[in-house]
Amino acid sequence: MKLTICWLYGDTMNIYGDRGNVLALAQRARWRGIEAEITTLGVGQALDPDAVDIYFWGGGQDREQIPVSSDIQGEKGTVLRQSLEDGAPMLAVCGGYQLLGTHYHPYGEAKLPGIGFFDAWSEAGPERFIGNVVVDSDRFGSLVGFENHSGLTYLGPTAEALGRVRIGRGNNGKDGQEGCVRNNAVGCYLHGALLPKNPAVTDFLIQAALQRRYDIQELEPLADDLEVIAHAEAIRRAEVTR
Repeated sequence: MKLTICWLYGDTMNIYGDRGNVLALAQRARWRGIEAEITTLGVGQALDPDAVDIYFWGGGQDREQIPVSSDIQGEKGTVLRQSLEDGAPMLAVCGGYQLLGTHYHPYGEAKLPGIGFFDAWSEAGPERFIGNVVVDSDRFGSLVGFENHSGLTYLGPTAEALGRVRIGRGNNGKDGQEGCVRNNAVGCYLHGALLPKNPAVTDFLIQAALQRRYDIQELEPLADDLEVIAHAEAIRRAEVTR
């Protein structure tokens, strides 16, 4: 078996440990005897959804989101959205998360349109949220990460939050929510990287990919002793630093 992980805009939207997410996906697949290939798709390159099993879309500065927002308008964005509608798994962090919504509005600039997969929108805020985060998620249990963003994301009435903020600021620092989930796609502000310290999310994405590609219903468990220790230590640090 083989899974192909597509890192969307990996050359430009790649900050705060994002590379660790694609490495975690590949390694946890390989530990199960599954071949894993990482590909990078950039601005101007066509997307073939049949060749992708898992998407990852990381964060970037506003100036990097401008050409990316333009690139996902038209056919490329339509293909990506349809792939997610069909159940393709994705993790999108920060800038990628924002562009899965309807738009992101940078300060003093024109709105950057997204693909509208999430019922959500984002706008630049007056304050930067920085620090360790703990989120309680009905789907995944406790999640840990590191937020570093000034964009504020608001969920519409049909959107489902990833979880509730226990420590940190979350989507907008007001409503206590963090992230968004729809079908097999997860969007959030959790850098760090997220997946090495939260194997439940990693395995959710891998399982969704295996089910779509090979109709495999159950994922072989792994011994996660080190991951559990890292997760607990990240929670401890969040408790003492915020």
